[in-house]
Amino acid sequence: MTTLLVIAKEPRPGRVKTRLTPPFTPRQASALAEAALADTLHAVAATPATRRVLVLEGSPGPWLPPGFDVVAQCAGGLDERLAAAFAHCAGPALLIGMDTPQVTPELLAVDFAGCDAWFGPAEDGGFWALGLACPDPALLRGVPMSTAVTGAVQRERLVAAGLRVRDLPSLRDVDTASDAHAVAALAPRGRFAARLARCTADGPTTAGPPPAAGPPAVEPSDVGPPPGGPSGAGPSAGPSAGPVSPTAGPR
Repeated sequence: MTTLLVIAKEPRPGRVKTRLTPPFTPRQASALAEAALADTLHAVAATPATRRVLVLEGSPGPWLPPGFDVVAQCAGGLDERLAAAFAHCAGPALLIGMDTPQVTPELLAVDFAGCDAWFGPAEDGGFWALGLACPDPALLRGVPMSTAVTGAVQRERLVAAGLRVRDLPSLRDVDTASDAHAVAALAPRGRFAARLARCTADGPTTAGPPPAAGPPAVEPSDVGPPPGGPSGAGPSAGPSAGPVSPTAGPR
């Protein structure tokens, strides 16, 4: 079986999903990020796997189901952090981000028989999933992230290395409010759809006070050209702290 990796940021107001504000408040955007992450983690938890790993910037919360190892994100650009995530794996591994709460166990149950890599393109030009039969961090280092051609460059890197690549369906990341509504419509019974309905009904004035003052951390999907690569891998303040004891507890 396969190691399943989720790269993510702790959902905190002003530090995640900042492109959702406006129309949502920072607290609402954080709640939506938490719901998206929870849906993603529960899909991973329901998928047969050798090991499940959350590669996290921040600390685990009650949104983390049992059965996950937690490791800290390393420092560096997104390509370096994705590469480091694969470095934790000794066998076949599939990595996804936290921005596709519509993902299902059926999509994640990849079989590497007859192929060396799985590639899941995102509609914005990035990619939502990357699977490697023999994880090699060098396949990700130097790939330009957060551009409209990130996915194409990453896939070409796999092909140029002589890997046999199979494609997963294209999925839409949640970066903007329009993305949020489109993705919620695809998974109307999920936590994300329920949270979006609450936030929409509450409006921006009833979500509580704004977070404490201070500059928000920037995530790759928040600035510059269209995002590319699995989101949820925010800047880290230092090198990887190694394994962190997972905090069990279903949502």
